[in-house]
Amino acid sequence: MTIKRIDIGARMSGAVTHGNTVYLAGQVGEGESVTDQCKSALAEVDRLLAAAGSNKSKILQTLVYLSDIAYFAEMNAAWEAWIDPANPPARATSEAKLAAPKYKVEFIVTAALD
Repeated sequence: MTIKRIDIGARMSGAVTHGNTVYLAGQVGEGESVTDQCKSALAEVDRLLAAAGSNKSKILQTLVYLSDIAYFAEMNAAWEAWIDPANPPARATSEAKLAAPKYKVEFIVTAALD
């Protein structure tokens, strides 16, 4: 099976496809609020999925990391406004120390290809 790498960087690729699956690197967003960071990160998820030949209706699983679990309700509101309600993926959310103090949320997405 062919492996395709998208947005190759020095340390990682933004997404990698293998077979009928696309794996996204962790996506963080810009902005001060959890809502703004979610919107920004999920827009990047949309972009990477499109570049791979998929979309949010094909998401199989999402791992969500919050720098503070107190952000759970705010993240859920942004998530629910973005997700395809007819095709919700499996999802897990946990609290974790993220790569930089400014980050409040990170999404790691695995999706099927069209």
